[in-house]
Amino acid sequence: MAHHNINVVQQSVREKGRFLNPWPTWKTPKFRDSLHFLFVDENKSNIPSKEELDKVLPIQKPKFIIGPSDGGIHVTWLGHSTTLVQLDNVTFLTDPIFSERASPFQFFGPKRYRSCPCTISELPSIDAVVISHNHYDHLDYNSVQSLNSRFGNKLRWFVPLGLAQWMKDSGVQNIVELDWWESSSISTNSDVSFVFTPAQHWCKRTLTDDNRVLWGSWSIIGPKSRFFFAGDTGYCRVFEQIGHKYGPFDVAAIPIGAYEPRCFMKPQHINPSEAVRIHQDICSRSSVAIHWGTFALAHEHYLDPPKKLKETLKDLNLPEEAFSTLIHGETKHFQSSTSTTST
Repeated sequence: MAHHNINVVQQSVREKGRFLNPWPTWKTPKFRDSLHFLFVDENKSNIPSKEELDKVLPIQKPKFIIGPSDGGIHVTWLGHSTTLVQLDNVTFLTDPIFSERASPFQFFGPKRYRSCPCTISELPSIDAVVISHNHYDHLDYNSVQSLNSRFGNKLRWFVPLGLAQWMKDSGVQNIVELDWWESSSISTNSDVSFVFTPAQHWCKRTLTDDNRVLWGSWSIIGPKSRFFFAGDTGYCRVFEQIGHKYGPFDVAAIPIGAYEPRCFMKPQHINPSEAVRIHQDICSRSSVAIHWGTFALAHEHYLDPPKKLKETLKDLNLPEEAFSTLIHGETKHFQSSTSTTST
């Protein structure tokens, strides 16, 4: 096995206009496996009736913190990978999807079984949006349009390399496009850095644009607070590099769903035990689970992700609150490591 040097960061790799995963853990999903996933493998997601869902996965109206917060980090889960984060006087959204479907069409494709806890018009004022990659459940055209028409150029979009043109074509102008390990901020005088960090995934929106856009995670580093957003990823060694360079993080948003069957999903989507591994690799003090409980995108039972997460934490003797799941619309407050004097 090649010697793994934690100090040497992995740069993005592009060949003939398409990005590649530089990790040995990556395998391109075989066409046969895709067909097997779509038509043969048993889908055990078992989404029940709305009445049952209201009991098991309730939705609450978000109570956003308006105005200067009392320090620390506020994370509101809006379903799937969409979170609203407030830290060090900056408010931003991750991978916003407010639409009914994660699809190029609103009459076909994966439909949410838990509706969004609020509309875009009910959001507080936001400064930035971070996009991890261009899949339809993470980059939603209608949500981009609505956010842009509500906030206009006051809102800065941080996007991966190769995505700026699509954003411009969608009418957005305040765009910062970054490669892995590059960073920017919402304005010249802001002391919060948005760093685009790697992940193991892929990109595609049309039949021919495979991997023309980069994918990744985001490390948001403020003077008092550090937040990590994993986007979508398979497990790879890069998270140790991220932890070494930017950790420890106060809070991380890490996916726990859409992981079965492993033969197909493993390179592209972590399962709950790998999610906990990333939580440890990046030295996160607290993590929140995302990418579950909203769209049925894979074949595990819809309640397995939180169940398996709890089991993993127990196996590793980690407290349950180290990596928690939120109710749709719930806001959780976390201490920043530097905002408290006591340790």
